[in-house]
Amino acid sequence: MSAPARFDRGHTDDLMSFLAASPSPYHAVANTAERLEKAGFRQVAETDAWDGTSGGRYVLRGGAIIAWYVPEGAAPHTPFHIVGAHTDSPNLRVKPQPDSGAHGWRQVAVEIYGGPLLNSWLDRDLGLAGRLTLRDGSTVLVDVDRPLLRVPQLAIHLDRTVTSDGLKLDKQRHLQPVWGLGDDPREGDLIAFLEAEAGLTPGSVAGWDLMTHPVEQPAYLGRDQELVAGPRMDNLLSVHAGAAALAAAAAFGAALGHIPVLAAFDHEENGSQSDTGADGPLLGTVLERSVFARGGSFEDRARSFAGTVCLSSDTGHAVHPNYAERHDPTHHPRVNGGPILKVNVNNRYATDGSGRAVFAAACEKAGVPLQTFVSNNSMPCGTTIGPITAARHGIRTVDIGVAILSMHSARELCGAEDPFLLANALTAFLES
Repeated sequence: MSAPARFDRGHTDDLMSFLAASPSPYHAVANTAERLEKAGFRQVAETDAWDGTSGGRYVLRGGAIIAWYVPEGAAPHTPFHIVGAHTDSPNLRVKPQPDSGAHGWRQVAVEIYGGPLLNSWLDRDLGLAGRLTLRDGSTVLVDVDRPLLRVPQLAIHLDRTVTSDGLKLDKQRHLQPVWGLGDDPREGDLIAFLEAEAGLTPGSVAGWDLMTHPVEQPAYLGRDQELVAGPRMDNLLSVHAGAAALAAAAAFGAALGHIPVLAAFDHEENGSQSDTGADGPLLGTVLERSVFARGGSFEDRARSFAGTVCLSSDTGHAVHPNYAERHDPTHHPRVNGGPILKVNVNNRYATDGSGRAVFAAACEKAGVPLQTFVSNNSMPCGTTIGPITAARHGIRTVDIGVAILSMHSARELCGAEDPFLLANALTAFLES
């Protein structure tokens, strides 16, 4: 085994900055693209003809980004090494007619996206971010990163049974945030406010994709600051690590025997079935176009895909000290214990024995410890983009990630060392 990777707090500092600057999938891909640009990558448009020259490229589509690096001398049948992740997180998203209110309160109508821990969004100062679509079809990012909204919880005096019977929330009635006072909500108020925030001409916005986010900044936590608390670790932690690994692999250059790829999709939290989700055609189209741009045939495409491997990187469950019985008794992943290999024999994760060997080799090369996660047999198992990628493209796929607590909370918790360890393992995989 290689010498153990020495923890660099600078990577985790940078992750925290990335989380804070990426309150929506659209911001996440813009920030990822900016980082790749600094590493020499350039954007290509899906509507343009692609060439087969070497170098780093990326495609943006909504809240998804696919980036890849073609080394000098890559043949049309050269396989891909892919890091897969997703940019979206569970949250509260603004409805098409957002202006509402009652009893002197002005509110914003929201819809539940994905499967958030609803109680974690109560009594928390929230900002608003996303993209505004203008009448000419162009888009503008907007981020109101200050206390703007709040979902107030009912006082215990008006619900004496909450501590004995548990909190029960109706998704329609109890989660509409307040953002001001007024007896008559005026249609168009919220969008007019956001137009002003973005410096746009009044009436120029024709559509929007907006979501709430907690404005509390990511922070180190614990006696020795060995933990990190922050939003959207599921799954921007993997997007950040994957981008760092891809930039490092590109610097490796002509020595690569394959084409490293970062595929960060949107809509994983609600099933991946969209034109920017893992169950859509985006990844397959990009990989095929790369093969054909290098003069390849369908035979080359088949040879390339047959040798391709994808690491589907997403967060997993660290053993919870207060609920240890919910975990498998022989598999207890710990924070700061290194990346986890995620296994489920019913294919909720795509890992098999050969996939385990691939990731174990990458961890060994990087000097990174490896843990294994499997669900308690009595608990339903979640899933990822891994099985979708394997089935849709016929690509060998391995599910991995970082063990965290409070998954799907507005504020999650991970070990300070684990993001660095994951990035090292991904780099070894993309370079190997």
